[in-house]
Amino acid sequence: MATARQFAAAGWRVLSLDKEFGSEVVGDRIKFDLTRISEISSLITSLGELDTLVNNAGVLHCDPIDAIPETHRSEILAVNLEAPAALITAVAPDMKARRSGRIVNVSSVAAFTGHPDLWYGITKAGLLNLTKSWARALGSHGILVNAVAPGPTETHMYEQLPQSRRDDVMRAVYARRVCKPEEVAAAVFWLGSNCPEYINGSTLDVNNGSYPR
Repeated sequence: MATARQFAAAGWRVLSLDKEFGSEVVGDRIKFDLTRISEISSLITSLGELDTLVNNAGVLHCDPIDAIPETHRSEILAVNLEAPAALITAVAPDMKARRSGRIVNVSSVAAFTGHPDLWYGITKAGLLNLTKSWARALGSHGILVNAVAPGPTETHMYEQLPQSRRDDVMRAVYARRVCKPEEVAAAVFWLGSNCPEYINGSTLDVNNGSYPR
């Protein structure tokens, strides 16, 4: 929501995609379940010209590492990794034809650690590799593909973590506070709108020391 607000405040037309919407929606709502991978291409065709794609959807389940239900594993893989791959594949032809476009993938500090939520960490690491692969494939066509890797951020996903996990994370963060969604949104907006064109295939850390690298 914060990212959508940032783009809308700058005068962009925003299309917000989700499978369920609350009372507050920024821009035009696109109701769609990203586990329906085979339908993503048709969806993108129906939307017309897109200047920037932000892959921001994510699923996390706090399951024990040795007792992950198959339904959770398949949902995380679909939403966190397969859907972004399909969305980029779908928007790429039109962006290539226009020799213009930006794609921002929202990964996580989980990509760099032995994350306790196994498939969440795997998919977020995979999203960074996806970013590099598509940046290489599309860079010569004038398209930028970058990622952000936020640390602990004040979201519903963070709130569902056990308190012990949150305490561990806070001990590593320099500022001893969680990131505000608006801070991540500012990074996404910069990459998706006006960062220098030579920034491509990069990952911007927004983690305040929770994983310095």
